[in-house]
Amino acid sequence: MATSMPKIDLNAWFANLSEQFQGLNPKEPGQWPLAPKLASALAVVLAVVAAGYFFLLSDVQANLEAERNREPQLREDFRNKLGQAVNLPELRKQKSQVEEYVTQLEKQLPGKAEIDSLLSDISSAGVGRGLQFELFRPGQEVVKDYYAELPISLRVSGRYHDIGSFAADVSNLSRIVTLHNLIVVAPPNPNAPLSMEVTARTYRYLDAAEVAEQRKAAAKAGGKK
Repeated sequence: MATSMPKIDLNAWFANLSEQFQGLNPKEPGQWPLAPKLASALAVVLAVVAAGYFFLLSDVQANLEAERNREPQLREDFRNKLGQAVNLPELRKQKSQVEEYVTQLEKQLPGKAEIDSLLSDISSAGVGRGLQFELFRPGQEVVKDYYAELPISLRVSGRYHDIGSFAADVSNLSRIVTLHNLIVVAPPNPNAPLSMEVTARTYRYLDAAEVAEQRKAAAKAGGKK
């Protein structure tokens, strides 16, 4: 014999549920009926979850978004570094060539002990061309970051072609010498020799102690700013 399922009166159930929420005393929640207690507990749980999301997970979400925004830049950096890694042998070869070139240039700069010899070479170049030195005066040395510059005021007299040859000889010295502010003056007497005034500049590299002193002075000057 089949048994019939009991019928549930939904209207009565909802009415009973609604009555449980009426006349509640907020100061005595322990005396509330079961339904309001369960609803309050559920509300507290939802509030805790929401607060945890906003106070804890929101920072995590912001960090995640920031990392996502960094992804295109990281990909670009990776491509650049990958290209450098592929070309590393060629870059090392170029670096070696540049270092060799710098070494060759440094060899053309006299050291402090070689300046006197270089001045003698300049003088000998003029004498060898038959020029008369009226002025040969080294100036005040100007110290730069990694080298020092020495200006030399010159005034020589002689024939036009000899003066030109002297300028060429100076430019062809094994050490770097440059000529600046060159002035050639013709004498009133056509038979008298020409006169040339020029500033020759030679350069020397600084030794390790001088470089350290320059860096120390630059650091001190930067600290004062």
